Amino acid sequence: MEETWRWFGPDDAVQLSHIRQTGARGIVTSLHHIPYGMVWSVDEIERRKAVLAEDASLGLYWSVVESLPVHEKIRRGDPDCGQLFENYRTSMRNLASCGVKVICYNFMPVLDWTRTELAHPLVGGGTALRFNAHQYVGFDVFMLQRPGAEEGVAPELLERAKSWIDGATAAEKDTLLASVMAGLPGAFDRYDIPGLRRILSEYGQMTRSDLQANLKRFLEEVIPTAEEVGISLCMHPDDPPRPLFGLPRIVSNEQDIADLLDMVNSPANGLTLCSGSLGAGAGNDVPAIARRFADRVRFAHLRNVSKEPDGSFMEADHLGGDVDMVAVVDVLLTEQQRRRNAGQADWRIPFRPDHGHELLDDVGKPTFPGYPAIGRMRGLAELRGVIAALTWSKALVN
Repeated sequence: MEETWRWFGPDDAVQLSHIRQTGARGIVTSLHHIPYGMVWSVDEIERRKAVLAEDASLGLYWSVVESLPVHEKIRRGDPDCGQLFENYRTSMRNLASCGVKVICYNFMPVLDWTRTELAHPLVGGGTALRFNAHQYVGFDVFMLQRPGAEEGVAPELLERAKSWIDGATAAEKDTLLASVMAGLPGAFDRYDIPGLRRILSEYGQMTRSDLQANLKRFLEEVIPTAEEVGISLCMHPDDPPRPLFGLPRIVSNEQDIADLLDMVNSPANGLTLCSGSLGAGAGNDVPAIARRFADRVRFAHLRNVSKEPDGSFMEADHLGGDVDMVAVVDVLLTEQQRRRNAGQADWRIPFRPDHGHELLDDVGKPTFPGYPAIGRMRGLAELRGVIAALTWSKALVN
């Protein structure tokens, strides 16, 4: 498997030389400075590649795009998206011409991954990302005051949310808003409460079927170009895998993934297997999902979560938590060997350690939430050990 590392560009506190020290060579990055919906030119793509290659001794290369964002108008299903689709197709062509052929993207409306705590304390002084169900409900019902937000919320959870809101200071509420917004790395839009209300209102009464239709429209517009230029588009699952703020989410479980891949049945329409995003869903068997869709996995995010009965969850150690990480990696190794035996040129599956804990000297450093160096390096080392052990055991069997 190909070891990769997410890098947010020149402003990332984790420098390229630091990444090389982890052992990873493949870089997962994006052109965050280009506004959503605009074309990624060949010049801009080559400029980023040149930054990665500036110190040839590091041996780094651009492996995966994460992400080439889908414009909000496309997710909403606006009628006037022709130029946005053409810009997306042009960006794909330009990336392919520069040798970058794996694109991770998502179709989560308004917000990307969502947490309510960015620095939940761990024993010994580290921190972790955490989603507290009562804080989310408190934000949605009492801060955002979204109509209908109380529907379906368990009374005890609503009571706990009200208690938290009543006791929270203005600073704590501001921190909660900032935490919810933090899942938009590199995005141009950050919302205050009125701004979030406005953008949510633009979706109106969107249903699950509406959003699925908008996704199908997008795929029908871009997959033929992906096939033409050899691009693999790989959808990232919803994080968390549940509706948020009254908006549907449609890539949250096994059936959702089957529906996604059937919308346009093409090898270019693939999956980013995120063990943590799927692992946060109470009914999701992540190894089983990986086995079912192994031939469409083009990229993997490997991390773990520990879930709680009320819907809360926390980023766990990579080999801790509720996801059987060894089983997931075993599926990926088996699929990789199948591709190699079939003579596929792109048989290696790129993966990256995801959402590491903030540990040791990284505590307090200005890294992107969930992306400190040491915690991810620890995760990569653990995953590398699993891969080595499984590879050795498979060699003995064969």
